[in-house]
Amino acid sequence: MDYLNINKDAWDKRAKLHVDSKFYDVEAFKAGKSSLNIVELEQVGNVTGKSLLHLQCHFGQDTMSLARQGARVTGVDLSTEAIEQANKLKSALGLQATFIAKDIYQFGQESTEKFDIVFTSYGVLCWLPDLDKWARTIASSLVTGGEFHLVEFHTFNDLLSGYSYFPQSEPDIEDEGTYTENCDGTKSTMVTWAHSLSEVITALISAGLTIEHFKEYPYSPYKCFEGLEYIPELGYQMLHKGQQVPLLYAIKARK
Repeated sequence: MDYLNINKDAWDKRAKLHVDSKFYDVEAFKAGKSSLNIVELEQVGNVTGKSLLHLQCHFGQDTMSLARQGARVTGVDLSTEAIEQANKLKSALGLQATFIAKDIYQFGQESTEKFDIVFTSYGVLCWLPDLDKWARTIASSLVTGGEFHLVEFHTFNDLLSGYSYFPQSEPDIEDEGTYTENCDGTKSTMVTWAHSLSEVITALISAGLTIEHFKEYPYSPYKCFEGLEYIPELGYQMLHKGQQVPLLYAIKARK
């Protein structure tokens, strides 16, 4: 199964919709609004003068938000359409950023550049079949002492939605639309993999990284799951039998 081309086709279609969506609000971004949320802003901290690699960057809003904060940024994404949109947006805003259309495994095999920070966030890991290879890509891309930052949707919510929490021998293959409000009803085949928290952490440790920070959050900045309710100034929460469900987790690791 050629999962890369299947998912690339799906994300090329999504990217075209996303740049025109209220969810991503490109006009507000052009006017100076950051696309970053408080969780990643607090975790990543001051990036002024630092080289930063953003893996699975989509069409680059977070990448360029970090550039606006003073980082020297490189964004990598599988979707050629997303990278084309990122370059258009970069040019329109006059920002300095490098965008590369490539599978991150291939990028990891070919790139020799080292970065102070590697960053990735929100809905990224399910598209990857091999987290050991992912973690080695991160480790090989960092300078000694460099930091890795992950902010990701919690896999506990996948379990409540009927998906496996633990890794399976075969991926989930489904026809899905996109998560933005301007979904045109078109569905694309998508191939995803389940990854438990222990698998994520073990992959990073096995790649030679030291975990410095692990935190779970009961609030999501995005209303992208069913059953969420908005709590002012905190975000969206989900209750299961009256108790809060963990919706996000964050990891900081160092080489």
